Amino acid sequence: MIGLKFDKTKCVDCKGVFCLTRCQYLQLDRDTARKEWQKIVDGEDSFVLEACTTCYACEEYCPFHNHPFYLIVERQEQKGILPAPRPIITMWINQCQPVGRFTVGKVDERMLSYCFLPHFNTLVKGKLFDDTAGAVVFGQEFFCNAVYLHYAHTSVITERLPQIVANIGKLGVRELICLHDECYGTFTSLAPAYGIEVPFKPVHYFEYLYNRLKGLGKTVKKLDVKAAYQRNCSSRLAPETDKLVDDIFSLIGVERVKREYDKENALCCAEIIRMGKGPALADDIQKRNIDDMVKAGAEYCVFNCPACWDALADKVARKGIKPVHIIDLCKLAIGEAQSLKLPELAVEV
Repeated sequence: MIGLKFDKTKCVDCKGVFCLTRCQYLQLDRDTARKEWQKIVDGEDSFVLEACTTCYACEEYCPFHNHPFYLIVERQEQKGILPAPRPIITMWINQCQPVGRFTVGKVDERMLSYCFLPHFNTLVKGKLFDDTAGAVVFGQEFFCNAVYLHYAHTSVITERLPQIVANIGKLGVRELICLHDECYGTFTSLAPAYGIEVPFKPVHYFEYLYNRLKGLGKTVKKLDVKAAYQRNCSSRLAPETDKLVDDIFSLIGVERVKREYDKENALCCAEIIRMGKGPALADDIQKRNIDDMVKAGAEYCVFNCPACWDALADKVARKGIKPVHIIDLCKLAIGEAQSLKLPELAVEV
């Protein structure tokens, strides 16, 4: 039976102290956090449901793995609270129906998932991906659906995700290399939280990249650069993958600069916040994040998520920091790219 595996008894002592008091967008003391979390657990109205920016972080903060963020999203949907404008939510629901637009490359036991992000078609080239060349799934039939967490529509996820999982399973895939945290988090956190069985092994592409770099041996050259890592919201669903960033950086000679807004304290790209809460909050979050990168002496801002790139690449470039996707950074280390082309800077008005 599909339904959220949430255990009220795990919240008896905590009552939101571990998740709500750590929220970077709500300034709550322990007493207020306990009171409001109990309301959420009981299905009552709470200002937290309106204020939530859907940054996913409380899912990582919960020491009991009790899925507080998924519960918040369920309560938002039950009460008709929309974290983003209705037309945008409707567009996403309609355009991503699993109704036939998809691509399947060479069918293999080990395949790459582009999910519904065409950006990867240009990124996934060269030596790093030689052993999976052409073994790709992409499109609506394989879209992970985690984005609906941002839009308070877990009902869409529980309706469609079983079919998505089945579509991948029918191909005979044993290992699915996920090129986006949202996919990996869907199959390792979201699906199990709702009792949806996943018949294949999800592999985060950080693990894949790390192993490929190790296999290339002396081909890998140390870059000797300092970088800030832009951790995206959906990485919160699989926080264990953050260590792989450090492992990759160590292999290719990149220093991850120490700064305030990194690791568990990371700030999201704020574009979902811009849609739901307005430009003032989003601009403030982005400014604090980028100023923090500058203060830490970052030469590069390393991206993992295409949406984060779209939101921040132009802005970090204006501050003299080179934006780079982690795949392209690895290509630099093996000599496949001599330099990185900065994004075309938009004209400010």
